[in-house]
Amino acid sequence: MAEASEIQKDMEVIGADGVHVGIVDHMEGDRIKLKRKDEAHGMERDHHHYVPLANVASVDGGRVRLSAKAAEAKILMEEKDGSGVEGA
Repeated sequence: MAEASEIQKDMEVIGADGVHVGIVDHMEGDRIKLKRKDEAHGMERDHHHYVPLANVASVDGGRVRLSAKAAEAKILMEEKDGSGVEGA
């Protein structure tokens, strides 16, 4: 598992399959807060989503690689209050 101190603003978050999941806004406790707006990939959420640090496999080359594939990672995302993302 990666350390929170390795994760920096604007790093790309990818699934274990290399597919884009989001962009780091910042660390908030033991969770990665993803940017709401991800213009480079045509994504815009109405609010921020979070990824638990426990789901990070590695940090290398300016990327945060998750332990789950991108499609599965979307199911693991959380709302600010820690609940699951609706519709994931």
